[in-house]
Amino acid sequence: MWSFENDPEFQPELDWIDTFVREKVQPLDYLLGSQWNIHDPEFVRLVRPLQAEVQARGLWACHLGPELGGPGYGQLKLALMNEKFGMSRFGPIVFGAQAPDTGNSEILAHFGTPEQKRTYLEPLLANEVVSCFSMTEPQGGADPLLFQTAGVRDGDEWVINGEKWFASEAETAAFYIMMVVTDPDAESPYQRASMFIIDTDTPGIEIVRNYGFYGEREDTHAHLRLTDVRVPHSAILGEPGQAFAIAQTRLGGGRMHHAMRTLAQATRAFDMTCERVLSRSTKGEVLARKQMVQEKIADSWVQLRQFRLLVLETAWMADQGQDWKAIRKNVSAVKAIMPQVLHDISSRALHLHGSLGLSHEMPFAEWVINSFHVGLADGPTEVHKMVVAREVLKDYKADDAQFPSYVRHEQERHARALYGVEA
Repeated sequence: MWSFENDPEFQPELDWIDTFVREKVQPLDYLLGSQWNIHDPEFVRLVRPLQAEVQARGLWACHLGPELGGPGYGQLKLALMNEKFGMSRFGPIVFGAQAPDTGNSEILAHFGTPEQKRTYLEPLLANEVVSCFSMTEPQGGADPLLFQTAGVRDGDEWVINGEKWFASEAETAAFYIMMVVTDPDAESPYQRASMFIIDTDTPGIEIVRNYGFYGEREDTHAHLRLTDVRVPHSAILGEPGQAFAIAQTRLGGGRMHHAMRTLAQATRAFDMTCERVLSRSTKGEVLARKQMVQEKIADSWVQLRQFRLLVLETAWMADQGQDWKAIRKNVSAVKAIMPQVLHDISSRALHLHGSLGLSHEMPFAEWVINSFHVGLADGPTEVHKMVVAREVLKDYKADDAQFPSYVRHEQERHARALYGVEA
């Protein structure tokens, strides 16, 4: 049996989230700066009471299983929730589900020692601190095989030197989870790096500068320089050489949550566009009566529905006990199409709002730029398309014959042989 209905018990929660985000959370986007600046007095005054409401409702940190104090909703329900609170820049942190903290909490839960969990995971889950996931580097971008930041063992310590690039929220974070090359001569290139938990006040760490993305209120993506940074051996997360496996553990779910929040942003653009074309007239009739406008509305609606179904199908597959590696084709497909959907729908919204759409009064130009951001974060689109193609082609095999078996004359010969029909 196939069904596209939500669980009757869960639908009231989604309805509450929708109303709560629209009425109480979205206004924060116009009042506050970085949503990770949890020590801002205005954050404390305005956001903490909303987080308390979410916690009282039992909807806090829902990406975690019951063993970690979460409800264990699974990926499908998480996707539906992200579609709601992704309507606001502050939505994720109000629900305790903000990146990169969600991914960092997952890998701490999976790979952390009891001491690491007490020191880092518990305050992170309570949003008493925020964290930073530091992987990319200036010379190598997102290609981990080109990383040069290296750690050398010195007794019970590691000495780390190198530079990291676009370490988001580095300035407000209490700690970094950082990928560092620890065995450059390892037999497998995917066992060269280890993951370290590093307190941000550790001597030797310098923020060279912070970069900002268009549409963000503050510059929060840091260029880090590490000079003889000493950390204890106990700072390694998981086992030495396990960094790649750890990173993959956090990326699958993170990509799905990004996808639904991107869908939420595209949906907002679409909703604004529909209201606008019904409200604005030109050449004697409302815009909504113009055939070219109708084409844009139809194209946007179809893209939204196609993308949403792909994401929800992938989330459902994850809930069927399939790990992220087993469904990486689907996850990469979600990641590959996501920027195009946001770009197209935001661009149409901008155009149909005319000059107002291009102005600072509307968010559409920011969202168009954000489509390029989501196309680069967590792996560039081109890489994910390669993954999709590679995984798809595993289900096929080559035909060594001169002509393919599906040419017409071969099919006719087969059909005649099957049914005993003379030529």
